[in-house]
Formats: sequence, structure tokens, C-alpha cells
Amino acid sequence: MTIQSPDSPPLRQLVLKIHSRCDLLCDHCYVYQHADQSWRSRPTFIRPETVRAVAGRLAEHTQARALESVSVILHGGEPLLVGPARLRAICAELTRALAPLTALDLRMHTNAVTLNRRHLDVCREFGVHVSVSLDGDRAANDRHRLDRRGRSSFDRVVRGIRLLQEPEYRHLFSGILCTVDVANDPVAVHDALTELAPPRIDYLLPHSTWDSPPPHPDKAATADGTATPYADWLLAVFDRWEEQGRPMPVRTFDSVLSTLRGGPPLTEAMGLAPSDLAVIETDGTFEQADWLKIAFAGAPETGYDVFRHGFAEFAAHPGVRARQQGVEGISETCRRCPVVRSCGGGLYGHRYRAENGFDNPSVFCADLRALVEGVADRVTDRSFAPAVLSQDRLGWAQLELDRLLLRRTRQQLVAEPDAAEAWRLLLALDADPETAPRLDEVLAHPYVRTGLRRSLRGPADTARFMSLAAAAALRAGRSATLSWDQPGTRLHLPTWGTYRLAAPGRVEVTVTPDAFRVRGAGERPAGDDGGNGKGEGNGDGWVRLDETPAATRWRPLGRLLAQDGPLVDDADPYRDCYPATVAPPLASGDFLERLGRAYELLDKDASGPRTDPDAFRPTVLTPLEAGSGLLLGAHGFGALGVAVDVTPEEFARELPRIGRRARLTALRETADLHRPGSPAGDLLDRADDELGRRAYPEAARALTALTLLPESELTVTGAVLVARMWSQWAGRRD
Repeated sequence: MTIQSPDSPPLRQLVLKIHSRCDLLCDHCYVYQHADQSWRSRPTFIRPETVRAVAGRLAEHTQARALESVSVILHGGEPLLVGPARLRAICAELTRALAPLTALDLRMHTNAVTLNRRHLDVCREFGVHVSVSLDGDRAANDRHRLDRRGRSSFDRVVRGIRLLQEPEYRHLFSGILCTVDVANDPVAVHDALTELAPPRIDYLLPHSTWDSPPPHPDKAATADGTATPYADWLLAVFDRWEEQGRPMPVRTFDSVLSTLRGGPPLTEAMGLAPSDLAVIETDGTFEQADWLKIAFAGAPETGYDVFRHGFAEFAAHPGVRARQQGVEGISETCRRCPVVRSCGGGLYGHRYRAENGFDNPSVFCADLRALVEGVADRVTDRSFAPAVLSQDRLGWAQLELDRLLLRRTRQQLVAEPDAAEAWRLLLALDADPETAPRLDEVLAHPYVRTGLRRSLRGPADTARFMSLAAAAALRAGRSATLSWDQPGTRLHLPTWGTYRLAAPGRVEVTVTPDAFRVRGAGERPAGDDGGNGKGEGNGDGWVRLDETPAATRWRPLGRLLAQDGPLVDDADPYRDCYPATVAPPLASGDFLERLGRAYELLDKDASGPRTDPDAFRPTVLTPLEAGSGLLLGAHGFGALGVAVDVTPEEFARELPRIGRRARLTALRETADLHRPGSPAGDLLDRADDELGRRAYPEAARALTALTLLPESELTVTGAVLVARMWSQWAGRRD
């Protein structure tokens, strides 16, 4: 038996063909209308013993690879033709075998022509998410998607979608799949689909090869002689989607946007992610991706079946491995292309040519490049950003980003009465010219950014929002009282410190110009020290900020180099945002002593960051586990993670380099420096890093390459940044 290498990508998706026939006769279908006609010899529907074998093999693979989740997509033909009873039996067997082992994601792709409540009741029972094929409005859909009697399918499909949108089934609706036909009006198609309010739209290029090219209407060629009708069509849809405010995800566009910003591809049709897909036909045979049927008869075949072979053997098949090689698995032409990260050579099947197989660019090559570059141009902000000119202006731009995140978090908490009171306090602080700068000090704390972003990605952290408002009032010297439910016993006030509660629960925090008091579950009333003389702050329940030593339950944050130095934050609950483990709160002064000596070394360096007004000066230092060195994390501008065992010499040596990287990262958060996906991005990183290391010949090579790029690759802000880098190179290379 062939065993799948533990280093090979695991298979996480199974397309399971449960019926091999269809009630429509779509003329663009890859199953029935292309080179491979193996459907004719398949069983009409999958047998129970085949389902059991599939479930068992997938369970084996899930256990062997310790998969946290697997997706099974029920497919055809038309999967609804198995009927509700068989559909239930299939779902029950898959659930029985897999649910105890992993998170099972059941899905179904259907034309929805015969979708009824009995089908949907089964889907609701087993959590089957349903995607529906529809090519736009009636005219667009009926160009290709007619039934076997030549009748329109449009009304029946829309009826199925409306049924999916009823309250008891709405959570099952996964989205609409639309095959592009450039003869249709793109805006009319998109408007018809968005009118149905699907949770997602997926625009699919028609399956084609170099031997069977896609339909190309008569259109003028581009300047290089290549027409791009499919890119033009999709970009018209993109413009409409943008105009609508992106009301739902569109997978093709989201994938391009993700890869342009350095993220992963979101569709197998684009990008360099390794394939994690298997297909099993109604007779139990393993196939590679079923869209390979467009290439030649037998193209998806493997010779394996679930009765004699497992997923490990299937995964080792050369055809499967060919689609897992990333950039090494695409043609030389594609490897040289500037949009390869986003395009990835296109769908594997679309590369086929009889004379040399799949070692070609996609038959949609020109369209894919035009699409990626068109999206990149549309999302690039080419206006000038003053943040590139100085550290102070960058700080203001970063603060505007923090304020935007704060407003969005407030919107998530709009139904919370406690948060409403905190928001009124924040607005009052912001409206007063004397207190607004103090509010800004709290908002600019780097881990405030971390907390706000996490609140936007998941459940909003109400307690953090409340403690932020209390910290701002305390820093502004504004009297206020706020109450909220505190989930833990550590109540942290950003920029100030941590108060230890007796127990989680409801708390009331009262702030005055120079003190605060916390009352809550298990807390003693003000002035009650239990008769032992150890109450908070002079025994009256108040924590006074100028008091030394601090109250027993209050642990304030300290600063390095007295009042003008960086805050040493070893307690903020959102400081865990580094690629290394944060250290526990400091128990001795060794760390601070070493950092103090490091700053002395920096002061002695006449060309170092302490003498450069635009150099990075950390506002927050956070101790990390030993051996971590100096690190940046997912936080706002100004934080620096520092290993507890860092030496003064290492800190002084590495700060200029990592400080430059911090500044470049912050600038990218507030301004576009280049077109997304441009080689300018890597070159800027290289030039910045080499300048930080004082490797001036290497920096000059990167800057020269940037200067020679086409003018459109850099924005005005990016061009100014390159000019400033040249000035820094010229001023320090000697």
C-alpha cells in the first residue's frame, strides 16, 4: 500500500457524486458536453454500500492526518434526483462515520429545479449548506440552462432560491454559482443575482482548453493584439459591486484582493495553493478534479476506487501531486508573470493543449492578467499621504486608524447600555480641547489597536471597551463612574496598570482627577480594610496615582528612563500578539537594568536613532520569552517585543533595523505605496532592511530596481518614500 507522505498537503475536500444524471441540458456543462463521456457508464445513483465505503475511507484519512475539519460536497449530475430518502441516508452515513472524528462540513451544489421542503428538511437535519447554479436574469440564464425539453429553468430555480430564503432554511443558503457568458450584460447579470440577496456569489469562467477555446465575441484587441473580453466583463461587475458597497462576498474578487495583499487564494481557479480535493464517482472510483473532463477522455481517471484503495494512495497519484506543487507546477511563462501570485496559472484544466498537456498558461491567460491588474488599479489609492514625511504625521495617521476602529467597535456594541455610557464619556473627552490629547494618548497605546481589531473579528470585548474609557477619563483628570460585567479577576486599565479583583462579576469604577475606586463582587466597601489596616490607598478604598508604594491590589505599569521613556507593559491582556510567547509580569529589575544600559549605548551613537527625529522610538516595550530577540507583532505603531534575556548590545544593534520595519509597516497601514501585487513591495522591504542593517551597496541595488520600475507601479507616496530612502543612503553611506 502507498502511504501518503506526512509532508504532503492533506485532502480536506471531497466532491461526492451521488447521482450521475441531470434534469437540465446545459450546453456548457463539463460533465456531459465535453471530451470525457464516462458518465454514460456510471450507475445512475450511488449505492448504500458505496457510501459506507466512502465514509470509512474518509474516516481513516481524517484520523491518519488528524484533520480538524473536512468538507463533503454532494454533487452530480443533479444531486436532488436521488430523492429525499436517499439523500437522508447518505447524510446519515457520512455523519455517523465522521462527526465523532472531526468537524464535518456537508455541502451540496444543485440547480434547485426540483428543490422542495422534503429536501431542505433533510439539509436542515444534517446542516447541509446549499449552493445554487444560476447564470443571471432570465435572458442570461436561458442562453444555456434549459431543460431536456428546451424549456426555461429560470422560474423553477428562483422558486428554489426563494424557498431557501424562508426563515427555517435561510441559514442553509450558501450562495449562487454563475458561469460567465460575455454575450450577457454584466451589470444586468450581477443586479439580477444581488436582487436575490445570496450570501455569496461565485463567477466561473466557462470550461475551455487551448484545443476548445472559450467563446470570444467580436471585440477590438488590446494594444498588444490580445482581446480580454472576460476580464472586461468581470471588471464591469467589480465596478458595480464596488458601487453597491460590496453587499456580499464575490469569491473571485475576494481571492484577487486577498492575494494582492499577500493573503491566501480563496478559489482553486486562481492562486498557487496546493489542491486538497478528491472526487468520488457514483461507482466509487476516485477521480482527480472532475473539470478535467474538458481536456480529453479519461483525463480525470486514477485507476483507484474506495473498495480497494484509500485516500493516501489517491493523494500519491502523479496527477494529484501535479496540482500541489505551487509555482513549480506551472509553466515557465507563468513563473515569469508579475501576477502569478494572484493568478496561479489559472484553473489546471484550462491549461490543456494536446501537443504538450498542461504545461501552458491558462487559455484565459490574457483575461486573468487583465483582471488582476484591473482590480489592483481600482483599489490603489494614489493620493499623497503626508504620513510619509515625518514621524509626527505618521503618528496622526495611525491615530485616525485607531479612531476608525473604535467607532466600528462601538457599532458592534450599540445594543449594550454599559457601552453607551462609555461612548458618551469618550465623546465628551474628545470634544474638550483640554482632554482630547489625553484621550489620544490612550488610543495610541499599541495594544488598544490589537483589542479593537480582535473585537471586530469576533465577539466584541465589552469589558475592554469600558476599561479603555475609564483609563482615558483617568488620564484626562475627568470625574466619571462606569459599570460593567468583568469576566476575570484582572481589570486592566490601558496605559495605567492592573487592578486585582476578589472575584469576576459586576464592577463599578469611579474616577476622579487623581484617583480611582473599584467596587464589585467580593470587594470591601470604601474604608473597610477588615480591621487589619491593609485597605486600598489609605484605607478608604481609593487608589491614588501618586501613592508609593501602590495599593496592594493595584499594580501600575512602569516607565524606562523616568517620565519621558517608553512604557514597560508586561500586563496588558492583548500584548499576546507577537510571534513569540510573552513573558509573565516582571518579578525583578534585571530586564529594566539591561534596557537602561541599551539606551545609554544608543545615546553614545552619534548617527543612531536617538539623534534622528524620524527614527523609530518605541513607546511601549513588552518582555518576551528568552531567546526571542526583538520582534514586532500585530499591534499599533510604537510597540516592541523584547526578549527578557536580550543584551544591551543586541538591543542597540537591532533597534535601527527593526525600527525601520515598524515605520514601514505603519506607513503601509495608512497609505498605499504601490499597486498591490507589484514587485515594488518586495523591493521596498529589501531596501528598507538593507538601510537598517547599514548594508549600503545592497540597499542601492534595491533602490535602483525601484527607480527603474514603470511609473505606474508606485503611488506618489511610494515615490516620495523611495526618494527619502535615496537621501538616507546618500547621507550615511560614508
